[in-house]
Amino acid sequence: MKTIKLTFVLFLTITFSTFAQKPSPELLDPTNHALVLIDHEGQMAFATNSIDPVELRNNVGLISGAAKIFDIPTVVTTVAEESFSGPVFPEIIEFFPNHKEYIDRTTMNTWEDENAFKAITSKNKKKIVMAGLWTSVCVVGPAMSAINDGYDVYIITDASGDISKEAHDMAVNRMVQAGAKPITSLQYLLELQRDWARSETYEAVNQLAIRFGGGYGLGIQYARKMLKH
Repeated sequence: MKTIKLTFVLFLTITFSTFAQKPSPELLDPTNHALVLIDHEGQMAFATNSIDPVELRNNVGLISGAAKIFDIPTVVTTVAEESFSGPVFPEIIEFFPNHKEYIDRTTMNTWEDENAFKAITSKNKKKIVMAGLWTSVCVVGPAMSAINDGYDVYIITDASGDISKEAHDMAVNRMVQAGAKPITSLQYLLELQRDWARSETYEAVNQLAIRFGGGYGLGIQYARKMLKH
């Protein structure tokens, strides 16, 4: 009888352990998605009032750096770069310096531009993560279009912005109602790392957080300096 009970306990332990190790397919990882950075340009940022510009730039730095660290297939788009909107943020240029790979458009909806559409869909990822300016126009358009075409869309809300908080919030609500999943920039970074035992990206992730992660980054710096034993 004791043998039977022991066997049952071991079976439950192994079973629960197996279940505990299986992550949700809703989670992002370095291999299951593409990132699209949409119109993070000077002219678009000048009128953005839903988020402080310094915070916006830091958040864009976080996701751009994360994409570089984890080798995420990334598409950078601009709109009327030479004639109106200007260059993308320095934080994007730092991690994606090849300007020739940027896709400039005239359409407000990235999904309606043939070159942008081909660049995004050629990544062959059913999950697409998006961030951009402005939320209510340049993010809503491709997000809802991609959802309509069967893609699983995630919106990095704090790396996007609009002319007012209401405009941003209503745009996010509209996309969520259509099926998009809202996430934040630091959440994106940490969801990709997922396990601190992943030593190949551990140091790069910590350095990126120290640089762009606000108070969280300061906490990492403090702990490394003050809590050594």
